[in-house]
Amino acid sequence: MLFNSPEFVVFFVILFFLYWFIVNRNLKLQNILLLVGCYVFYCWWDWHFLSLLISTSLLNFILGHYMGKDLSVKTKRTLLGLGVVTAIASLVYFKYTDFFIESFVGLLSALHVSYNLHVINILLPLGISFYTFRTLSYLFDIQRGKIKPTEDWVVFFSYVAFFPSVISGPIDRAGLLIPQLEKKRVFDYANAADGAKQITWGLFKKMVIADNCAMISNQIFSSYQTLPASSLIVGAFFYTIQIYADFSGYSDMAIGIARLLGFNITRNFEYPFFAQNIAEFWRKWHMSLTSWLTDYVFSPLSIAFRDYGKFGLILAILINFTIIGIWHGANWTFVLFGVLHGIYYIPLILNGTLNKKKKLVMGKVLPSFKEFRNMLGTFILVMFTFILFRSDSISQAVDFYKDLFSKSLFSIPTIFPADSVTNLKRATVFFTSILIVIMLCIEWLQRDKPHPLQFDFIKSKVLRVALYYTLIFVILLFGSSKIAQFIYFKF
Repeated sequence: MLFNSPEFVVFFVILFFLYWFIVNRNLKLQNILLLVGCYVFYCWWDWHFLSLLISTSLLNFILGHYMGKDLSVKTKRTLLGLGVVTAIASLVYFKYTDFFIESFVGLLSALHVSYNLHVINILLPLGISFYTFRTLSYLFDIQRGKIKPTEDWVVFFSYVAFFPSVISGPIDRAGLLIPQLEKKRVFDYANAADGAKQITWGLFKKMVIADNCAMISNQIFSSYQTLPASSLIVGAFFYTIQIYADFSGYSDMAIGIARLLGFNITRNFEYPFFAQNIAEFWRKWHMSLTSWLTDYVFSPLSIAFRDYGKFGLILAILINFTIIGIWHGANWTFVLFGVLHGIYYIPLILNGTLNKKKKLVMGKVLPSFKEFRNMLGTFILVMFTFILFRSDSISQAVDFYKDLFSKSLFSIPTIFPADSVTNLKRATVFFTSILIVIMLCIEWLQRDKPHPLQFDFIKSKVLRVALYYTLIFVILLFGSSKIAQFIYFKF
């Protein structure tokens, strides 16, 4: 049940009607309806793993309940340890068992040792990386005294399974979402209308930008060995735009859907392609994951390694980004993706500029030359790593990089083989490129807003409405006719 599918529209319209017009006077019934809706949404994908989601919720609800009692520090740490071990064990089993087996077999093969060991082909529960991090942050924050455990199991189960963000985030903290679940919600037309605008922007990014970019990047990555290096640059560019538009488009829709239900959830993107260095990029990209790892991994590590100076800080950064890479998937390409981003931080640490934020000057139509240079340089660094992210294996990524740095880099790019529909495909490349420029220009001009469709500065209501309907028309005209899954569903 994708956000951009007819099934979801029917599901959400029914839920919205019942939520605001039938059970809105009773908070308990409203939360029960929300929880049922969350489980229906999850089961639509695969009901087999609903029991895992419920058992995870139950375990952490019980652990949180007892951690909130007047127990000894040792007992609380034991309860926290049980929650952490259980969560990590679940992730390792479902997400990394086959990866470990394949890596072990590959190592034995490299050593010319024969061993009869096969992968188990374990199915990955949808959203496990996201809701596991939610439950962990809940226990960590109770342990740190930041929040008190909720005694309402419906509230907690709804927090873990909150359907707008359970599949691909954002990773909301309990301190943000649980208080909103515990208090009565009143329908706010202005908030809901703004949420609908953000959904529209998310649909534009997903259906018009990401899905059309996918057609181009998939063609190039599937036949990169026969294409000139100039085409590979084009493929890397379109994939970088694709993954941004796909993931941030999902986040926009999730935030907008939550707002229609009366919730404000975590912002996940803040125009990352306008970042002027890699540290700023990660403060703007997948923000909920970055802040989660900063609070629970990087900060404790940087404190533990503080006696080692800059070397300790570099080590903490490398470990943190290795975890970011591993979190994304069970493949050495993701591990190397994370490590490479960690390496990008080293010059900032050595120069003492890691925490110096380069704020864009607001109100200017065009960036300064220095700002543009920094943004372009950061984009190229990020694009270079997304080749790894897109590759199926390290060997494929290495081949791609080798072919990329060749004399054909200065040739005219060719993307599609000559056939009867080549002109149509070339037109798709042209119009997609134009639409990417339009998307980035709108985001640049609205870079001080939570989302670009907040046209409050336009006084004419008729003009604002015309712009919204124009965007809907563009979605209908250029949006992919095929309903495609979101990239981050596999994580």
